[in-house]
Amino acid sequence: MKKARSYLLVVLVAFGLLTACQPQVSVLNPTPNSAATQAGSSTLPPPPVSVVSSTATPAGLATAAATSKPASTPTPTANPPLAAAPEWKMIAGGLDRPTGMADPNDGSGRLLVLEQPGRIRVYQNGTILAQSFLDITDRVGSNGNERGLLGVALHPKYLSNGFFYVNYTDLNGDTVIARFKASSDPNRADPASEKDLLQVKQPFPNHNGGSMVFGPDGLLYMGLGDGGSQGDPHLNGQSLNTFLGKILRVDVDHGDPYAIPADNPYTQGGGLPEIWAYGLRNPWRFSFDRQTQDLYIADVGQDTYEEVDFLPAGSKGGVDFGWSFREGFHAYKGNPASGVMLQDPVYEYAHSVGGCSVTGGYVYRGSLHPELQGTYIYGDYCTGLVWGLKRDASGSWENRQLFGTRLNISSFGEDHAGELYVLDLGKGAVYRLG
Repeated sequence: MKKARSYLLVVLVAFGLLTACQPQVSVLNPTPNSAATQAGSSTLPPPPVSVVSSTATPAGLATAAATSKPASTPTPTANPPLAAAPEWKMIAGGLDRPTGMADPNDGSGRLLVLEQPGRIRVYQNGTILAQSFLDITDRVGSNGNERGLLGVALHPKYLSNGFFYVNYTDLNGDTVIARFKASSDPNRADPASEKDLLQVKQPFPNHNGGSMVFGPDGLLYMGLGDGGSQGDPHLNGQSLNTFLGKILRVDVDHGDPYAIPADNPYTQGGGLPEIWAYGLRNPWRFSFDRQTQDLYIADVGQDTYEEVDFLPAGSKGGVDFGWSFREGFHAYKGNPASGVMLQDPVYEYAHSVGGCSVTGGYVYRGSLHPELQGTYIYGDYCTGLVWGLKRDASGSWENRQLFGTRLNISSFGEDHAGELYVLDLGKGAVYRLG
């Protein structure tokens, strides 16, 4: 979610002092990012040219270009402005460090919003209800920048079984992944219904991961960081004998509390059978494209590079994303054994262009902004910059800065219609792309 650096709290406070609570967050006349654009081609929409609020671009960020492979310089093209510029509109405030969102998709228009101290709040009819959907602050330890209630996933049959899953750190700072059940009141869950799936010892207070997603296969995918500190001192990212630094994959509809899918890569040995992918530093947020079923993973970097990883639909498990041999495309520590295949990211950006901690989002599949259709929208926690990443017909990736929000972007959200939201940890607000 954020960096394991002693100055991070200072960054958070500084951004809180520099930003004002804006009901609208504007597009900031972004410059196309040329590093991942193939010459003469453009798969992303042209950026809007008007500034519709007083939010200012941080010095040096408006024209900064991130890096990717292969790098080439595109031929400049004239891009007309969009007829209507999309903008992030604040729909809710007054939240206590929001970290995630889920849509029950029950026709009520409700959204469930996580608060880091251990509550899930209900957004309904334009307001946050006073009564929490779930309050487990008595068992959640949130005394650290990367601890607390970190992730939620609603069961695909939530409307009939009421099951939902959360990822939190307990009072000892260790990871708990647990199932809860909604009560007969749709705005209340039963805090006594907790059934633990996993408990994972955390050696340090950072890099706890937190993302939880039900995949198109109906299985639960869970992201855990490498255990924290700096530079993966325990080499957890490359170890197949720990859940740390991994994406796990389990079947919650069978077994007690879950079953291992038969096609997980280590069901016959060689690693923990829950492991689906490894070599990750802190996969704070990842998501499946609801149309193509491709998987996008935003993996928080160490000191220099943030990365976006990608697995096309139908990929087999056992992929090694390279940490801590690599940070992004770059060598970091040690060398893999002969014959070990590392999966490169599809995109990276350097801290020097304006960022410190990538926050993964979603591929846009809504209807309000057809020009963004098929674009992976993601951002940076520290700067509030929001980018769009898209692959063209030839397989080349183009990245472009779309928004300059100055928010502390803790998470993105997606509703049942495919429309997108962004959560501001520092100001306790939720914004909708409208």
